[in-house]
Amino acid sequence: MALRNYETVFILTPVMSEEDVKTSVDKFKKILTDNGAEIIHVDNWGLRKFAYPIDKKNSGFYTVVEFLAKPESIKTLETEYKRDERVLRHIVIALDKHAVVYNEKKRNKIKQQNAAQ
Repeated sequence: MALRNYETVFILTPVMSEEDVKTSVDKFKKILTDNGAEIIHVDNWGLRKFAYPIDKKNSGFYTVVEFLAKPESIKTLETEYKRDERVLRHIVIALDKHAVVYNEKKRNKIKQQNAAQ
């Protein structure tokens, strides 16, 4: 079965240290790679304030991961999200060809800005 493009966004509880957040992100990346996925890009948005409270919390650590995976590996990832009490919210999105092109342009623009500095 062919690999498809996906993007996942997950929000971790704000009562974690930066090291704990990194460990959690690495855990989810490992789950993906152990199931045959290829990580394309990881974007840590950091601590963001919510529009409304989630589980009595007003903020959380956002992370976006773009990856290539087999469709059946998504179920494993979502199960792990649900088992981890540090994950407040999560979503996995299948990307169409337009979203893949958009993400690639966005990454290239960021690379150019970083090179210019």
